[in-house]
Amino acid sequence: MPTEPVEYTEKSCDCPDSVCSVYSVGMSWTEQRIYFIDFEGSTSSGIVEYGVVELLAGEIETVHTRLCRPTGRLRREDVAVHGLDEPDLIDAEPLTADFGLFAAWREAGPLAAHFAGAENSLLKSVWPYPRSSPDFARPGKQVAEWGPWIDTGALYRQVYPQFASYKLADLVQACGLQTELDELAAGYCPAERRRYHAAPYDALAGAVLLRALAREPQLAGLSIMQVLALSTLDGEKRDALQQGNLFD
Repeated sequence: MPTEPVEYTEKSCDCPDSVCSVYSVGMSWTEQRIYFIDFEGSTSSGIVEYGVVELLAGEIETVHTRLCRPTGRLRREDVAVHGLDEPDLIDAEPLTADFGLFAAWREAGPLAAHFAGAENSLLKSVWPYPRSSPDFARPGKQVAEWGPWIDTGALYRQVYPQFASYKLADLVQACGLQTELDELAAGYCPAERRRYHAAPYDALAGAVLLRALAREPQLAGLSIMQVLALSTLDGEKRDALQQGNLFD
């Protein structure tokens, strides 16, 4: 949402009329528990930190985060980004110890991320599949997949096409959400991880962006299936989600 004051008349967001004209039948996506995830790490080191924000009814309920022992080499260029080096991680359990947690989160609600391809790839590199879980794109169906994901990067590109950048920090700034994020981080993130490229902070930043979309009346009325469909920039995948046959 733009930082300038907006008067809600018939349509205040910039998404296509085809999006705002379709309202959900039944439960709004904001009534569904959602788990917003961010990982720090790489294919070289594996995941060295995670942040997971639980949202329900458009509000942040709690944040889960911990450091993880690397499974490979920590490259200097990665350390320069996330700030975690061998001494910080030597006593940490590897991520593999938390399969039960991640599987339970996937069973309880869809996973979300900002440009979710990276998180999905890293997660699948540890556990290719979760337990059989609800397919939130096809109500009543089960699927053994971590996705489909709610993707704030794709959502903001489609809903607010006027922005120059869709990087996480740029979007938070452009939407006037930085102060809100920092206030939340003071309560939810370890003091040394209250910055971008720290998993709990980045997960919280994404959750703040998602929560902001829930404040848009035209978007709050969409179903979880519609939000999942809007979360892919791939037209064929979006059509498959809408038709309910992505995993058939």
